[in-house]
Amino acid sequence: MQQTADSFLRLVKIMDELREQCPWDRKQTIHTLRPLTLEETYELADAITENDWKGIREELGDIMLHLLFYAKIGTEQQQFSLDEVLNGICEKLIYRHPHIYGDVTVTGEEEVKKNWEILKIKEGKTSVLGGVPVSLPAVVKATRIQEKAKQVGFEWDNREDVWKKVEEEMGELQQAIREGEQEQVTEEFGDLLFSLVNYARFLQVDAEGALELTNKKFIGRFQQMEAVAAEKGKKLTDMTLGEMDAIWNDIKRKPRSA
Repeated sequence: MQQTADSFLRLVKIMDELREQCPWDRKQTIHTLRPLTLEETYELADAITENDWKGIREELGDIMLHLLFYAKIGTEQQQFSLDEVLNGICEKLIYRHPHIYGDVTVTGEEEVKKNWEILKIKEGKTSVLGGVPVSLPAVVKATRIQEKAKQVGFEWDNREDVWKKVEEEMGELQQAIREGEQEQVTEEFGDLLFSLVNYARFLQVDAEGALELTNKKFIGRFQQMEAVAAEKGKKLTDMTLGEMDAIWNDIKRKPRSA
């Protein structure tokens, strides 16, 4: 524990020194840091997807530095101190875990999450969905919205019912396509995606993570297809869809590790 505390204080000291002595660090604001923080967060997400523990360790360090950077700027602007940030999250965690720091009894994680949302409402939140960040990627946001709605009982009973809803939305999309109203097609397509995200939750699948794995798989296979075409002295632009599809199917039949 002491070693961890020493390491944390070392980073705090370095942050203070950089803010005072480095021209680039002195120039930064919360607004100039924001896009860099988003980039670092996505780099961490990539490392997690790849199960790259070395990368995860490195990206966690980068994000930790950004957190201290914001705290430093907050202190300079006389908005809050690092102590207030740390004690604030400590107090929140203690308050929202009465089954650990109080006399509340829970039977499992679902009850913990339900109590968490109830406590947030008691803190003054006007809506269960109020805590969902506006700028979240759409698939992640859909998942969080559904998870929060579940905590107040707004949830399907079983995955079979959810799949019926998916089929219903598919039918409505097809109807909108037949009617040729593009605005309606867009709306129904969104409804279908939302239902599929809901179904993913019932399958205990991370919809965002699953889609990213598929993205990576497609990129890998497409690049293999480009390589095969190059070996034949061709470019994809010079090939027919049938020729490309034949290569694609050959690639799909290869072992998954290939």
